[in-house]
Amino acid sequence: MAVEAGVRRLPGDSVVATAPMIRVNQAGEYGAARIYAGQLAVMGGRGRVAGEIAHMAAQEERHLKAFDKLMIERGVRPTVFAPIWHIAGYALGAATALMGPRAAMAATVAVETVIDAHYGEQADALAGGADPELAALVDDFRADEVAHRDTAAAHSGEDSFPVMQAAIRAGCKVAIAVAKRI
Repeated sequence: MAVEAGVRRLPGDSVVATAPMIRVNQAGEYGAARIYAGQLAVMGGRGRVAGEIAHMAAQEERHLKAFDKLMIERGVRPTVFAPIWHIAGYALGAATALMGPRAAMAATVAVETVIDAHYGEQADALAGGADPELAALVDDFRADEVAHRDTAAAHSGEDSFPVMQAAIRAGCKVAIAVAKRI
């Protein structure tokens, strides 16, 4: 577990660095909301897949609002890369939707696979009771992300568009590493 730089601690205080967790989670939820916005802009409200995406988008908005609130309450600065996530997320969503519903859902499988692992790591770090509020959010939102992945896999096939999925997973991992720090 990492210790937040420059933070004075008393004996018994938590040594889990929660500010980077909150920052990266807010950035990720923002990026996910933008991906779904791009997909829905291309697909419109037509079809069963668009309905599933609209449902997932609503859940991501709930996640984003919760992390926005937590950032304000705790004075956590956002990532400086938010403008990039704004454009890149929307572009990824629009591009995959232009490829068709299966590609849009394959993108969700790729993103949510990484997010499940990411939230799992955070859940493990928070398991000792370091931050019960953040732990509860991570557990709640992780369940939604797993459901998104499973829904998307049912529509696209777990292994469809393997090269695209690999690229998206790699991009997500880089985004997570960057947003933790910058």
